[in-house]
This record gives sequence, C-alpha cells and structure tokens, in this order.
Amino acid sequence: MASPPHARDNAPPTTAKPRVDAKTLLNNKKRHIMPFFNLSLGISVLALSLLVLLPFVAMVLTAADGGLAGFWQTITEPRVQAAIGLTLKVSLLATLTNLVFGTLVAWVLVRYNFVGKSLLNALVDLPFALPTAVMGISLATLYAPNGLLGRWFAPFGIKIAFTPIGIWLALVVVSLPFVVRAVQPVLAELSVEYEEAAAVLGANRLTTVRRVVLPELYPALLMGAGMMFARATGEYGSVIFIAGNLPMKSEILPLIIIGKLESFDVTGAAAVALFMLLISFVILFTINAAQWWLTRRGGGV
Repeated sequence: MASPPHARDNAPPTTAKPRVDAKTLLNNKKRHIMPFFNLSLGISVLALSLLVLLPFVAMVLTAADGGLAGFWQTITEPRVQAAIGLTLKVSLLATLTNLVFGTLVAWVLVRYNFVGKSLLNALVDLPFALPTAVMGISLATLYAPNGLLGRWFAPFGIKIAFTPIGIWLALVVVSLPFVVRAVQPVLAELSVEYEEAAAVLGANRLTTVRRVVLPELYPALLMGAGMMFARATGEYGSVIFIAGNLPMKSEILPLIIIGKLESFDVTGAAAVALFMLLISFVILFTINAAQWWLTRRGGGV
C-alpha cells in the first residue's frame, strides 16, 4: 500500500555520499606511510650530495685544471698505459674466475647439507671483514718464494708473489663474496622441482643447467661480476703487498695515483682517478642495460 502524500513530504532528505575512487585512496595512504616525508627526502638528498656527489665534482674540477690536453697527456703516459692495461686484464681475469668459482661455492652452500656448512658460509665473508692490508700481507707471506706455498712452486720457476699472478690471486680472494652473495639468494629461491621436471622430460645434467638454472642466474651473475670488476680495478690495500709494484710490469692504477700524489701532481692523480671513474660508469651502464634486456626477454627473475 502506498504511503500517504504527507508522509513522503515529511521524510528527511537523503544526501548522496561523494564517490572516492581507489587511486585517490591509495594516494592518501601513500602520503601518510612515512612521516615527515619532505624532511626525510631533503636530508637524504643532502647527505648523498655531500658524501658522494660533492667529492666527485671536486675531483672533476681538479682534473680539469690541466685541460683536456693535460688529461690526455696524463692518460697516454707509457707508465699509465701499462698500468691501465694490467689493471683491466687482471681484473677481467679475476672476474671470470670468480664467476665460475663463486657460482660453485654458492651452489654448494644452497644445495647441500654437510658438517661445517655454517663455517664455510662465514668464511665467504672473511675478505669483507679483514682489513685489506692484512689480507695482502697474508697472501704475500704465503706465496713468496720462501713462503709456505710459494716454496713448492719456486723449483719449477713459477713465481706467484710480486708478479701479475699475485695481483690476480689477491683480486680473486678479496672479491669472491660479491659473486657468492649475489648468486646465493637466487639459487635458494629456485625450486629443485624445475630441475627434476627437466630430468623427467629427458634433459641431462648439462642441458638442465644450461636451459633451466643459468637463465635464472644471469641477472645475479651480471650484478656480481660488475660489482667485482669495479672493486678489482680500484683495489689497493691487498694488492700493494703482493704485486711487487714494478713500473711497466706489476704496477696497478691505484698505485699510479698514490705515486702522483707523493710527487705533488694532484692534477695528474685526479686525471687518473677520473679515468677510473669513467670505467666504473661504463661498467654500471652496461650491467643495467644487460639486466634490462634479460628482463625484457624473460630470461631472469
């Protein structure tokens, strides 16, 4: 039965609630997730500028004192050229070595359970914990011609310490954690069921590693290799004690910088440092581009 007209007239008016879409609610929530967002952002940018960007700017300005001609003259010095070639070659060789050895260590730590696993896992981080000078002295005394291991190579005319081989060995030791810690979490998340499924479908061990495991490891391997190569090109403390530091033979780029500073050639030292910085930028750009490409083609996590 319909209500009388006076009842409808006396009914309180209904007010329509404004509609709020999901995007507005999400933006409001994001606005209140972190208190003092603007202040925190300002402090972060200021800290990064003072600690990271400002020293780089000062180095560039110092290197620019000699002009482009002075920069090129410093970089093309025979002694600097020899150091550049040695540093890049040994760093690349050490990176390739640790890509294999570091992946193997990560695989053992993730896939197997054995007595002393926790100790081995802790030893991986030992190069990060020890001062680089301590590591360099230890390697030099161990592989010197009269050292504990070096004496066994000396009768065959093989010298490890005070040669480029010693530089390679030092870089391998101090940079191993970069590859292991980059690959280890990816292997931990990679289910063994994928490998078992590949085996059921008839794939052998090599095919399983090549088609199932490695595609998932490519981004992590690139990241670890890039970080290690950048670290290796600038490593000084551990290398200085085992390299021998012979000009044109076993002298690395960081030692060139120290030598120029000791001779009060600050502009030349800044020029060499700027060249090393450019190398690092090229490495980082290449790694980011490769990771982007792998992600686009679906080859990694």
